[in-house]
Amino acid sequence: MTDYTVFRQRRQRVLEDLGEGVAILSTAPAQVRNRDSHYPYRFDSHFYYLSGFPEPEAVVVLLGATGRAVLFCRDKDMEREIWDGFRYGPAAAADLFGFDEAYSFSELDERLPGLIANQKVLHYALGAEAGWDQRVIGWLNAVREQSRSGVAAPAEVRDVRVLVDAMRLIKDDYEQGLMRASASIACAAHRRAMLATRAGQYEYQVEAEFLHEFRRRGAQSPAYTPIVAGGANACVLHYVENSALLRGGDLLLIDAGCELDGYASDITRTFPVGGRFGGVQRDVYELVLAAQTAALSAIRPGAPWNAPHEAAVGVLAQGMVDFGLCRGTVDSVIESGDYRRFYMHRTGHWLGLDVHDVGDYKTDGAWRNLEVGMALTVEPGCYIRPADDVPEAFWNIGIRIEDDVLVTAQGCDIITAAAPKTVAQIEALMTAAADPDFIAGQLEQDLYA
Repeated sequence: MTDYTVFRQRRQRVLEDLGEGVAILSTAPAQVRNRDSHYPYRFDSHFYYLSGFPEPEAVVVLLGATGRAVLFCRDKDMEREIWDGFRYGPAAAADLFGFDEAYSFSELDERLPGLIANQKVLHYALGAEAGWDQRVIGWLNAVREQSRSGVAAPAEVRDVRVLVDAMRLIKDDYEQGLMRASASIACAAHRRAMLATRAGQYEYQVEAEFLHEFRRRGAQSPAYTPIVAGGANACVLHYVENSALLRGGDLLLIDAGCELDGYASDITRTFPVGGRFGGVQRDVYELVLAAQTAALSAIRPGAPWNAPHEAAVGVLAQGMVDFGLCRGTVDSVIESGDYRRFYMHRTGHWLGLDVHDVGDYKTDGAWRNLEVGMALTVEPGCYIRPADDVPEAFWNIGIRIEDDVLVTAQGCDIITAAAPKTVAQIEALMTAAADPDFIAGQLEQDLYA
């Protein structure tokens, strides 16, 4: 159940930081998919973080001098509700979501100049959306036209995201609870995919297992387009076609997470389609898993953001030298960047309301230090395409292992640990999946989970 007091408390923190300023945050518009069909609606993350309000055509205005929080939203309209579904309307929205005032969205242009008049600073996400930029400029100009009457427009415009990003970077208890729940659903989906995968299936059939499990357990949607990449497709970092036939000797890389009440999970697992790692697949997998273990061990309060990446790169570079993929010493491979041929991305990113969540990675030119309450992914990988100087046994092996973690006083808490990850765990589960009685038992257990 949504705790609306959390959003009210967040708004109060922003109000205290505004001083004699005003902040304007608009939500995302509904988007047309084609002709008169729309994409499923998803609110703007900054707006939702401070409001909890899920509908389109809505704006929050925060007035620091008076400590008022004002919401503009769609009118209650029984005719439109017949066609499009429930609307709160201003009166109910103000009461439920804890706003001091609420008005019709249609009154926005009439009321906004009065709300920003005589405020010293306007906090707004300038440049985020051109249409809103023009609208805000119009309100500012409307106030400037009253200068002879002694009315002053804000003399300064600041990016409101600076205030909100700093708050969003540290997850409160409410957010951590949602992120754990989102992670739990995604772990169940990855386990289901391992149980369901067979040679001769198509990638999209495995994707369907994820989508079914996400929705069955209450997630509103995938957090991003799932990557279900068999064989050579796993060497394409953002492969999303998910249309190829799965073969028994190949690995299957699945990068998929769900969104629950706005909060994303983001998990990658790589496992053998036939149930057992073969040839050098196991060696490369164990290398990536060792790199992730090293990265996870580097996460603690006070450690720089880049520490997990550096730990992972050290392990991966050593393995690449040992496998004959890179030549020279480990130090020279890292210094020259030769390892990037097989590991071309970084080891993680912030996670939260957005899959790649807000927050700078550097401050004043130095890597930001990790703090308790931060949430991030840890996702080393190794992607080996065919080449004349690459041993053929390694061709088309693509492996990534990704978990979601919360920084704690003791180090980190891996909130996606329930998704099988070690070679032994994966092979045991997929071997058991060949037993019809085991699958039947699992399905019955899941129905009552």
